This record gives sequence, structure tokens and C-alpha cells, in this order.
Amino acid sequence: MGRRRLAREIALQALYVADVSATPAEEAFAIVIRRDGGEADASALDFARELALGTLARRDELDALIQERAENWAVGRMAAVDRNVLRLAAYELVARPDTPVGVVIDEAIEIVRKYSAEEATRFVNGILDALKALREKPKKARKAKPKANTPKDAPEKSEP
Repeated sequence: MGRRRLAREIALQALYVADVSATPAEEAFAIVIRRDGGEADASALDFARELALGTLARRDELDALIQERAENWAVGRMAAVDRNVLRLAAYELVARPDTPVGVVIDEAIEIVRKYSAEEATRFVNGILDALKALREKPKKARKAKPKANTPKDAPEKSEP
């Protein structure tokens, strides 16, 4: 497993601990690191910390973004793993423009596949597909082309 995937999984575990036990962010991260952080190097742990603490710091904002796109699903009623994967991916989409959208979505789907039910992948993918608009660049307005029969530099015709 790659370092970034490991970091995302560590971050997810910290988010889960903080979510289901109302543990403060730093403490939740420390609990996960003590238990599962042994195979991660310093770089992966730094990335995991940034993801976990950044996500928790912006949880209300991220939940609102998710809620806007989750038709008929209250964020609080989603499975804890699914909701925290969505929060994590939403955070990366909003705060980590250096990570390509496709990577964020693919990583989230693989993590959901590992930690949640198989049918959750479609649910999470659908919401992430809607969330990716947070990152899409607006289409540039096309300049109007001059009409083919009236070039810009053509002299005006005079009436006889």
C-alpha cells in the first residue's frame, strides 16, 4: 500500500474515533497512531495529521457541502465510515488542490470498499461525483467570432 493511501486510512480511523466517541481531534489522532501508526513513516503521518485535523476543523462546512448533494440522506444518519470517508474526500477537494480529483475519488472508493459494505461504494461515488464540482474550473467564455462574410478589416460598403 502506498504512503498516501496509508495516510488516508490513518486519517479515516482518527475521524471515526472522533466521530463515534466525541473524542477531541488531537487525542483521536494520537489514539490511532499509538495503535496503528507503526508502519507509517514521518511523511505519511504528517499527511494523515493534516487530513484528519483539517477535516475535523472544517467538519460543519464539509457536512453542509455533503448534505447539499446527498438527496434524502441526512449526514448524521449515514454509516459512520461512509460519512467520514465523504468528509475526508470533501476536505481534499476543498483544501488540497494539488491532489487530482480522480485520485481523491478513487482513493475514497477503495477505502470504502475496504472498510464498509460493497453497496456503499455506489452511494459514496454518487455523492463524490456531485462534490467534484467544487474543484472543476468554470468553462471559459468563448469569444464571439466575427461573421465569415464581414471580416473585421473589411471596408464598409457605400450605398450607390
